[in-house]
Amino acid sequence: QVQLVESGGGLVQAGGSLRLSCAASGRTFSSYAMAWFRQAPGKEREFVCGINWSGGSRDYADSVKGRFTISRDNGKNTVYLQMNSLTPEDTAVYYCAAGTLIMRGTTPYRYWGQGTQVTVSS
Repeated sequence: QVQLVESGGGLVQAGGSLRLSCAASGRTFSSYAMAWFRQAPGKEREFVCGINWSGGSRDYADSVKGRFTISRDNGKNTVYLQMNSLTPEDTAVYYCAAGTLIMRGTTPYRYWGQGTQVTVSS
């Protein structure tokens, strides 16, 4: 199996920045597309962004495009999410996931991390 562990969450003021990391172990990391999802209290888990196996293709939800950047370092088995210009609406638990292809639904992602909390104060 692939194990994913997120880190880097915390409390930040509106307009601030955070960088999340997701460290992977197990199967070959470079063979998977990776994505970030988030889930706020009382809401469904939603797609944030994804990156393909090589890092040559990316997809962002409209709500974060221009503010968030996904990247990966296959040599370190790690995917990153740089979050800038944060707003209270970004408050959620952020999860990383590994799957075959980048898609905005959760179904294609076989492996999931436990999540890291991001809280943005106003």
